[in-house]
Amino acid sequence: MTAADAVDPVGAPFPVVVMDEAGRVVELNDAASALLPAARVHEPLSSPAWLASAHQAAEHREASGEVGDRYFSAQRSSLADGGTAWWLVDETAYRSVAAELATERERTRFLAEASSALLASLNLDRCMEVTATLAAAHLADAALVIAPTRARKLPVVVCDHLGHLSRATVSSKPEAVLGLAEALRGFPPVPSRWIDPATAPDWLVPEGFGRVGSLAITPLPGHGVPAGALILLRRARQTSFTESEEAFAGLFAARAGAAMSAARLYAEQNVVADTLVRALLPPSLHQVEGVEFAGGYRASVETELIGGDFYDVHPPGEDCPETLAVLGDVAGKGLEAAVLTGKIRNTLHALLPMADDHARMLRRLNSAMRGGDRVRFATLVLASVRREDRDVLLRLTSAGHPVPLIVRRDGRVEEADTGGTLIGVLPTISSRTTHVRLAPGETCLLYTDGVTEARGGPLGDVMFGEQRLKRALAQCAGIPAAAVVERVQMLTDEWIGEGRHDDIAVLAVTAPRAAHLSAVDGTTRGRYTT
Repeated sequence: MTAADAVDPVGAPFPVVVMDEAGRVVELNDAASALLPAARVHEPLSSPAWLASAHQAAEHREASGEVGDRYFSAQRSSLADGGTAWWLVDETAYRSVAAELATERERTRFLAEASSALLASLNLDRCMEVTATLAAAHLADAALVIAPTRARKLPVVVCDHLGHLSRATVSSKPEAVLGLAEALRGFPPVPSRWIDPATAPDWLVPEGFGRVGSLAITPLPGHGVPAGALILLRRARQTSFTESEEAFAGLFAARAGAAMSAARLYAEQNVVADTLVRALLPPSLHQVEGVEFAGGYRASVETELIGGDFYDVHPPGEDCPETLAVLGDVAGKGLEAAVLTGKIRNTLHALLPMADDHARMLRRLNSAMRGGDRVRFATLVLASVRREDRDVLLRLTSAGHPVPLIVRRDGRVEEADTGGTLIGVLPTISSRTTHVRLAPGETCLLYTDGVTEARGGPLGDVMFGEQRLKRALAQCAGIPAAAVVERVQMLTDEWIGEGRHDDIAVLAVTAPRAAHLSAVDGTTRGRYTT
């Protein structure tokens, strides 16, 4: 039986080539003749070369390769006379689909990794650098990321063909590059085939990059407003950007733009938060009109800078001849309480002209707090302070607050005879003002209940209490105001340890033991006297 008898290629659905052991063509069906016009019966098969080589390598049962612009796999069938029938199957479409699937999988993996890398930081500069680096590594030979700005110069991050990052500012107008101005405004991208790479300005091409072969510009969409523009560059020897590649660049740009937009929003919110926090932080205290002032604050949460306790010292002015010191405690903790302390501090600042009458000042503050939507209360103590010779005179008024403690030179600790109603709850309040004289070296301490109610000690659940505070202050006779505050804070911190606590604020008013004389030049401080 011959090779031709062993297989009938005529009715086969695929091209079939039958060859003998010597590699000569025995028979071809019509499909094979059309596919391989150079093949001749009774002559060795020379084209395609991969099929001829596969026939000589008898140990291989199949082969594959290109025939013209198509791709085929060849399946071997051995015949009884030693010949071989090769069945050619067109796999062009399959390989195209498989390649597209592999590309999509690779792109999906890249987008997932890119999202993780972009969301790893809320720093705008870092997001721009990551965007440029990823784009240059996976989408083009070089990439530029441009962020919109109100300034005349545009901030640009460049990742060149060597992977090197650089930053610059460009003063050129974006309208000079086709599609850039539109991308910065968030409009859809201009197709890269519309952009002549020869028109690219010098600032757009990285140093040493060479001639630009293809240029693509895509917007970086953000949250409500454009986040910038992404420029992709390919060298002259590279192929131009395809529509599929431009669409994929748009998917990457959407993720990069979202990350950059989030970073910009975070930065803006940080600026606002820092501004507000600085306005709510306790002030730095010093000597005012010959009187020492010192304060200390510790929020209930270690990671927070502000809370519900506060203090202020207002120097004398045209409408207020005395220094007014205020220490208070707002119900609640954290940011919400800090916002209320800010309102109280601003209200008290506006009421400074009536600081000569504490009761009136507190009534006005009570009315202002009760006018809000929510009932929130606060306790506070007012201290009007003035110097008289070497002594310091104080008017003290408590509004539902722990009474101030007076530390005398001999170590005695006295409670100021003042009291009153807390602020913000009742329509009418009452208060009692007392007058205190401090001799040189004596201190008046204002504090919040965070000090006395701090729980800690050996068992961790015992309150610090007023008696411990008084014993601690008895050892502070004659020392400066800052030292008194530091002593109270140190003992309280040691008592609390790692335990939880409320906001803590202390404010010391001290009559200095020494006064300085003017120097000979009349401007700098001179020597101290006792």
